[in-house]
Amino acid sequence: MPKVCRWMRWKPLLCYAKHPQCCCWSSRAGHVTQTLHILQCLAVPTEHVVRCAAQYSGRTTMRPVNRIAILPLFLTAVSAASTLFKGGTVIAFNKQTQGLQVIRDGAVLVEDDRITGVFDSTPTRVPPRTEVVDITGKIITPGFIDTHRHGWQTVFKTMASNTSLLEFFGRYSSFVAPFFWNATDIYDSQLAGLYEALNAGVTTSLDHATHTWSKDAADAGLQACIDSGARVFWGFTFANITGLITVEQLYPVFRTMAAKPGLRNSPTTLGIAYDGWGPNPNVGEIDKIMALARELKVSVITTHSLQGPWGYIHALNYLNISIPIVFSHASFLTPTGASLLRSTNQYISITPESEMHYGQTHPVAYSIQDQASLGIDTHITFSTDILTQARIWLQQARYERYLDVLEQGQLPASNPMSVEQAFLLATRNGALALRRGDDLGGIFVGGKADLVIWDGNSPAMLGWVDPVAAVILHASVGDIEAVLVDGKWVKRGGKLVARGWPDARARFLRTARRLQAVWKGMPLPEAPPEFNGSPVVHPERVDVLRGPGDGYGSVYL
Repeated sequence: MPKVCRWMRWKPLLCYAKHPQCCCWSSRAGHVTQTLHILQCLAVPTEHVVRCAAQYSGRTTMRPVNRIAILPLFLTAVSAASTLFKGGTVIAFNKQTQGLQVIRDGAVLVEDDRITGVFDSTPTRVPPRTEVVDITGKIITPGFIDTHRHGWQTVFKTMASNTSLLEFFGRYSSFVAPFFWNATDIYDSQLAGLYEALNAGVTTSLDHATHTWSKDAADAGLQACIDSGARVFWGFTFANITGLITVEQLYPVFRTMAAKPGLRNSPTTLGIAYDGWGPNPNVGEIDKIMALARELKVSVITTHSLQGPWGYIHALNYLNISIPIVFSHASFLTPTGASLLRSTNQYISITPESEMHYGQTHPVAYSIQDQASLGIDTHITFSTDILTQARIWLQQARYERYLDVLEQGQLPASNPMSVEQAFLLATRNGALALRRGDDLGGIFVGGKADLVIWDGNSPAMLGWVDPVAAVILHASVGDIEAVLVDGKWVKRGGKLVARGWPDARARFLRTARRLQAVWKGMPLPEAPPEFNGSPVVHPERVDVLRGPGDGYGSVYL
């Protein structure tokens, strides 16, 4: 092996600084992955790393080296990394009490993609080459979990601010978009939406992916999930779209998605989204879809639900299965339906802002929060962060329980819902809905390293004492300093550091402006006289102006 210079032997960074063309390498095997990782992180020219790798392999004459040949060394270096977060306040999860455990001046050790230690003080022994991150004065929490999302629609952001549910179907849904969107549009829009969610501390999302109207469209959306680095339960939608595609034609597309390269080694997993359970179900179609779900071991099944298809699903013997089924909205859940969900351990996804915006409402969801999680729905029309949903839901649930007391002429003596309960809905319950409570939704040993670090010294957080209250009732997305998924940084120092973000932002803006121009020229759909047998009427409009006019205004596109 060639002689090793003293700079590379002891100080590999100085080796590069003093000898950019140096071909030496440490004779100590332990330095191989360490130095490659350091050089990579400093964006050292790959040619220098290749040269060093060639020397290490025993070559005495430089020959062209395929860069891919040294990729395993890079991967080894990255996967062997460990990080210790010390000095901060940890909102951990205690599996024995099934509640939160606040650890002040604590520490969290991350190795690869897992949490391997939760400490009440800084440990004295950590793995070699551990990066130590001082989070004194900060709060570290698990990432939020969104159990209902339509990620591909990001392009329409702010265009549907005053829309109704019926208008949404006729203008922004998968029944209209396929005739104007291409696969690149899907990729750009999906990826930008996922980066937006990651920036907001949403590390896991269940995507009801209604963009699966063709093989190319489906593949583009799934690839965006993989490339984002987010943890996505990607629910491939089986739906008939008149004049475009049938469920029968989607079966081979789904199989292709299941075999997609890169999926196996990604936080993204394959699920199914399907809304055709009832009241007049195509039993043959359902049987085929469920057979695929079992054969390909999908991670989740999700369905939209207002009046509740659980009775139909239970009658078909599909409710009590090992695959989690997440029911989005469940606005008009009956006591019988609630009993079925509890007995089969299936969860609903409450989307507070969506159900207020579109008018599905949620009159009974307060009574099944033990079997509920939180979701976003259409992030094009309102907040993309689960923090906002948790806060809205907490105060709305309090309002409803207070109202029950006040309407009986009594006064409430206590607060009916706590900030800890809201926090659990936003984290732990999402994991339970996905049947991943063993490794998601909390900070505990063995859990996935999906973490959010909050700036405790921001104007909004300054002076906090209770970290749970600080996050749920006072924080905003702007207070999120860092986000990790699978132990990898996606946000740090208050900024997204995901490798693809700068290019994704530029591509998305080009795509958005082109498609937005098309939609601006579309007339608004007229409301039908009835929908699914119910008359369609205009609610009384709010008036915020004294005298003539009501101040409703217009949409500024």
